[in-house]
Amino acid sequence: MTESELHREVTELERKSATAARLFDIRRIIGGLFTVYGIIVTAAGFTASDADLRKAAGVNINLWTGLGMLALGLFFLLWLRLRPTAPPPPAPPAG
Repeated sequence: MTESELHREVTELERKSATAARLFDIRRIIGGLFTVYGIIVTAAGFTASDADLRKAAGVNINLWTGLGMLALGLFFLLWLRLRPTAPPPPAPPAG
């Protein structure tokens, strides 16, 4: 394998690694999960029965918790959108 082929292969692997790092950014995972669960819990809050409200001392806990989870999930996704993961710096030339 020549030096130029090796350099090309290393560059390609670095590009793939940076793409994987952006794909599996923890903010995307946390934001996605909190958003999905927030929607589910908020929907449960909208369908709460009178018995559920009595158990929680008149507070619609599912609605408020779901809205909080939804807000947190959207915050993480917005943060990811506004400050994406920076690509790694280029490798110094060999030699």
